Amino acid sequence: MKFLPMKKITIQTVFSGWMAIGLVTTTQGQEKIDFARQVKPILESTCLSCHNPDNIKGELLLDTRVNALIGGEYGPVIEPGKPDESSLYTLTILDPDDDDIMPPKGDPLSKEQTDILKHWIEQGAEWPEDIVLKTAQKVDFVADVQPVLELNCVSCHREGHADGGLQLDIREKAFAGGKAGKAIIPGRSGLSSLYTFTILPEDHDDLMPPVKKNGPLAPEKSNMLRYWIDQGAQWPDDVVLVPRKEDSGPTGANMELVTAIHERITNKNSITDASAMEDYKETITGTKVTFDMVAIPAGKFKMGSPESEEGRREDEGPQVEISISPFWMGKHEVTWNEYELFMYPEEMARLINVGDDYNDPLADAVTNPTKPYVEMSFGMGKEKFPAISMTQHAANKYCQWLSAKTGHFYRLPTEAEWEYACRAGTTTAFWFGDNGENIGDYEWYADNADFKYQKVGTKKPNPWGLYDMHGNVAEWVLDAYTKEGYQIIEGREQVDPWNVAETLYPRTARGGSWDDYQESMRSAARRGSDPLWKMQDPQLPKSIWYLTDAQVLGIRVVRPLSIPEIEKMALYWNNLSEED
Repeated sequence: MKFLPMKKITIQTVFSGWMAIGLVTTTQGQEKIDFARQVKPILESTCLSCHNPDNIKGELLLDTRVNALIGGEYGPVIEPGKPDESSLYTLTILDPDDDDIMPPKGDPLSKEQTDILKHWIEQGAEWPEDIVLKTAQKVDFVADVQPVLELNCVSCHREGHADGGLQLDIREKAFAGGKAGKAIIPGRSGLSSLYTFTILPEDHDDLMPPVKKNGPLAPEKSNMLRYWIDQGAQWPDDVVLVPRKEDSGPTGANMELVTAIHERITNKNSITDASAMEDYKETITGTKVTFDMVAIPAGKFKMGSPESEEGRREDEGPQVEISISPFWMGKHEVTWNEYELFMYPEEMARLINVGDDYNDPLADAVTNPTKPYVEMSFGMGKEKFPAISMTQHAANKYCQWLSAKTGHFYRLPTEAEWEYACRAGTTTAFWFGDNGENIGDYEWYADNADFKYQKVGTKKPNPWGLYDMHGNVAEWVLDAYTKEGYQIIEGREQVDPWNVAETLYPRTARGGSWDDYQESMRSAARRGSDPLWKMQDPQLPKSIWYLTDAQVLGIRVVRPLSIPEIEKMALYWNNLSEED
């Protein structure tokens, strides 16, 4: 970044000026600019890509208060109280054709953004010492915001049809607002009804869009509006919006979002050869929460149980030879430590020591569950205990969120992958033998679990290093459940089969639980989902997120070595939901 020369001053002078002017609360009656809410999003989305510890253009770092005040090769870029002498501001208001305009790439800052920088500097350029900036994804109006507005808002707020006096098809009209006041206040999403009205309760009269017009807005879309406004609400003057309908794709899929996540995963992928696969520890970005993944080799096995197996049910046969491609699988069942970051993103951010990269527009754009109506652990414990009672839809969306968060493709296992990993090369009823002798050494089940689930990883692992495969909680897989078992694929070898569901019920869960006895703990044992799993759900219609009466059910994630195409990825994460 080529900032123009400023007068030479010492660091001591910088800090003295900062302290002297930093106490000013307003300038000429202007509203106080909040650094965290208004300035930080602008700097992170437009400046940090060139002025961060890994890319220090012009010897200028803008990641911390100290570094920003020191300036770069041309001297300080911020003169607290003097925006006209601060190149951090003055270079942003140059003619777009000027070689010195900042940022040099992409669209110039909007007047709303430059005004925020100007007034912030004017008011003393206060910057809390504990706030460290990191590069953030810039929300693009055309790519990210325009589709949301055209699909959900413009049909009722356009020229000739401006409900509430609000017109959202033209920039000038949108910023002017309507009868309810300003709909867009750059840098202030909390005061912008374009965002705040989308997060109101479903029964609120001001909810936008209203329920009768397919409201409420999906959380990923509301969040996109919030990030856009906080980054300055940039809107090209020549872009006029028109109403349009949702593109087709897998049920419930936001194909634009899936495409963006697919790109992030592809860019991060560094392992394409099975010989390079190793166990690894994944950290959920922006947190200290980790989980372990185990490398599972490719191979063949017989899926299902032989007719001679004690406790066998008809839905476990006939046995079919299956070929499985390599993948990683979670060493443990997903715990509340991991899942609650998805359930309660804002609440958990306040409770744990999150990093500056915790808020990620791409991950935040994935829909997250509504707040549950009961305490979903049912008093059985949270820390290192398995998360339970989520619908398959919720489990799929967790996998999508986790994929966006980490840059690795995660999903639920197929039924074949789950049994293959559970058996770990064995052919007996349990991975440790046929008769279940000493099962208490290996699994939590009805005879030793004390009527509740237990902490993950406290029993012995199977030969591939996976814990609790037979017990603790049963686990969702991707497949539809068929009581006829595997007759449809009998007689021919299968490669990575997946019985894609065409109806909501029943879906398949595998593995026994803390409430099951030995016969339900076997490697081949299966169960199908049932509407009775949400019998006590007080909501009407029933929740798409929670199964109040499935307290034995949890999840485990897998990561296949081969990254699927966009359409297949979307199907994994959007295979029908309770809304269908």
